[in-house]
Amino acid sequence: MIFRWQAEARHAFRSLHSSAPARAGLISHIGKKPIVYPPTITLESTSVSVAVKGPLGETAVPLMPYMRISEPEPNTLSVTVENPKERKQRSMWGLTRTLIQNAIVGMTEGFTTPVYLVGVGYRAALEPDPRGKGEGRSGQRLNMKLGFSHSVFVSVPDYIKIEVPQPTKIVLSCTDKHQLGLFAAQIRRWRPPEPYKGKGIIVGNERIRMKTVKKK
Repeated sequence: MIFRWQAEARHAFRSLHSSAPARAGLISHIGKKPIVYPPTITLESTSVSVAVKGPLGETAVPLMPYMRISEPEPNTLSVTVENPKERKQRSMWGLTRTLIQNAIVGMTEGFTTPVYLVGVGYRAALEPDPRGKGEGRSGQRLNMKLGFSHSVFVSVPDYIKIEVPQPTKIVLSCTDKHQLGLFAAQIRRWRPPEPYKGKGIIVGNERIRMKTVKKK
C-alpha cells in the first residue's frame, strides 16, 4: 500500500506541474508569429479570404469562419482564432498563417526548385507542344529520356515557368508553392529514385538512403 500511495502521489505531482501550464497556454507556435510583408504587397482581408497582390500577380487564401486577421502595425499581419482550446482551430491557425506567408513570397519572389535526372543516358529537352496553348497548357513540353524504349513527354502547365540549363537539370518556377510541388511530383513519378544505385529523378535537396546489395 505504501508503494502504491507513493506512485499515485508522484503521478499527481507531475500532472499538477506539467499538464496544467501546458493546457493553460494552448497556442500555435507557428500561427502566433506575425507576418511582415514588403510595401510592394497589398493585402485585402474579408471574412472569407485574404487577397494578396504583388509584382508577380495576385492570389487569395481562403479563411475559415473562426479565423481573425488584423494589422497591429504597418506592413504587419497577425493571425488568430476565436477559441485556441479547440484542436481543429489550433491546427488551422498555423496552416492559415503558412499559406498567407507563402502567398506573399510567391507574389514577390516566386518559388523555384531544381529537378535532377540521375542515370546513364538520362536527359531532358524543352520543345514546343504539338497541341499548342490552351486548356491550361503553356505550349511547351518536356521530352525526357529515362531509360525506357520510348521518350517521355510531359506537358508544361501555363502557371509553370521551366528552364533546362543542362540536359540533366530542369529548373521549375511558379508563384504557387503547392502547384510547383505537384508538378515536380508529376515529373518524379516517371522515375522515382531507387535506393541501390541512386538512379532516378531527384527533386530539390532530396536525399536517397542508399542500400547495399546482399551478397550470397
